[in-house]
Amino acid sequence: MSALPAKLAEIRDDFLALAQADRLQLLLEFSQELPELPERFADHPDLLERVEECQSPVYIFVEVDDDRIVHLYATAPREAPTTRGFASILVQGLAGLTVEEVLAVPSDYPLTIGLTEAVSPLRIRGMSGLLGRTQRQVRERSA
Repeated sequence: MSALPAKLAEIRDDFLALAQADRLQLLLEFSQELPELPERFADHPDLLERVEECQSPVYIFVEVDDDRIVHLYATAPREAPTTRGFASILVQGLAGLTVEEVLAVPSDYPLTIGLTEAVSPLRIRGMSGLLGRTQRQVRERSA
């Protein structure tokens, strides 16, 4: 079993080091750090996949470059800070990883960051959906 990528482990540890209420604040900070979509998606919203598991409208797109490095792009409304926060955690945590590293991320990662008591199970399911759809797109684009 491979180790969790360093950035995702760091994010998890940052959450677990905080009290429950402070974890929500950190999630809010992540929501504010979600990068804007690259300009090339403005004319091609059809490239983005809706993450149906999320209550809020969140969309993702994965690119795999020639070096098999994964690039995840996501968008979610500012009025949905929990969803934006989860998307931002994955965008930041998976940045620069190889196909193999992204595919090795355990599907239960969303359960390990200490938010299961702070947010609803439906929201955690949404983050799991984000990760699952990201990994599926990585498999498709690297085949």
